[in-house]
Amino acid sequence: IKQKKRHMGDTKHFCPVSLKENFVLYPGLQEHAAKYKEKIYYFSTSEYRDEFLKNPEEYVAHNEPLQAPPLRVCLLGVHGAGKTTCAREITDKLGIFHIQFEEYLQELILPKTKRKVGPHSDEDHEDDNKILEELEDFSQTITITETEKTEQEVELTDEEQAIKKNLMGNTELPPEVLDKIVPDWWRKEPFRSTGFILDGFPRTLDEASYLSERGLCPDVAIYIQVEEGDILNRLFPPRLKKWKEKQLKKKEYKKKLKELKAKIRV
Repeated sequence: IKQKKRHMGDTKHFCPVSLKENFVLYPGLQEHAAKYKEKIYYFSTSEYRDEFLKNPEEYVAHNEPLQAPPLRVCLLGVHGAGKTTCAREITDKLGIFHIQFEEYLQELILPKTKRKVGPHSDEDHEDDNKILEELEDFSQTITITETEKTEQEVELTDEEQAIKKNLMGNTELPPEVLDKIVPDWWRKEPFRSTGFILDGFPRTLDEASYLSERGLCPDVAIYIQVEEGDILNRLFPPRLKKWKEKQLKKKEYKKKLKELKAKIRV
């Protein structure tokens, strides 16, 4: 049985206005369709359909095929699944950007915090501080005045506070904060024309909905599934090594503290 050939538009089932305006392949919907020069075009919204009908020639191919956007990938998986390792190998081969979402957030507040924040980072920092404070109390060469301490304390903005809470306890970032971060990877250079792998985002259903609502469509979403035992074998050895180094460091600090106390007694 011969099937009737479907004369679809230049972008097939993707919205031509989203491609032109946002450089995104956004799937069109049948309820937002329009016919132009015996071809059917599908649009992501009724507003984009109306925009197309005002000036169709602006959104169709002429002498050359329409340019498709570069590859945009969302790489997902639990902590320790190997997302960053895989992302680095793929970006090296394809020549696209690697965006590690958590590291990017760290960089945004690092100028004020002066160090990375998070459960593990804070634990290490607090333990070191306790010993350093004891050393400072007994050492005449290390002095920090209250004025200097006050000058070192920098107040975070509401946006930076939200980012810090996210890094500390996985508190979801509000849309107004995401709006200042995520859309630029789709719409601004050099990411817009080169492409990227977004490592570690979205992590929740709300974040995935955010991308959909903003029309930020990845071309591929990859989820790396790894057995729990494999993750344990991968993460435990470096964590154990770090713990041993930390214990050795504490031992050295306590030794210095003991020596300083002995000098004071003399």
